[in-house]
Amino acid sequence: MWRWIWLAAVGVFAIGEIAIAGSFFLAPFAIGAVAGAIVAFAGGSVAVQWLAFVAVSGVAAVSLVPLRRRLDRVEPQTGFGSQRLLGQHAEVLIAIPGAPGDTGTVRLGREEWRAESADRVPIAAGSVVKVVDVRGTSVVVRTEPLNAPPLGGGRP
Repeated sequence: MWRWIWLAAVGVFAIGEIAIAGSFFLAPFAIGAVAGAIVAFAGGSVAVQWLAFVAVSGVAAVSLVPLRRRLDRVEPQTGFGSQRLLGQHAEVLIAIPGAPGDTGTVRLGREEWRAESADRVPIAAGSVVKVVDVRGTSVVVRTEPLNAPPLGGGRP
């Protein structure tokens, strides 16, 4: 009879882990219940089944701590799609005229984008700018102060 109790426990713990937001709280118990079920199906005594459950649950809980920490450390994304470009620095490749609707070209990471000036002032080629908006396939940029960080993170 214990083998079916262990299988039911596996289901309850697994469904609980999936249904409840958390950091692997019930998963170790589900893994331990699997061990208990294996011992039960192998004909082990109830004491050995409980010992397997407790031992495997403990090992699983300790083993999942590094994974839990790594998943909790991940920072949320600030933007999706083209919105991820907001606030990034770019280098002006082709001068950006100040007239509304006129565009130049900037290099943003490895990509080249059409760019317009947010302040409606001309921006010379070679300038460092900051992306303040994304409009379709163009970015809207603003010149950065002289203490702007170097492009490429300062790598040689």
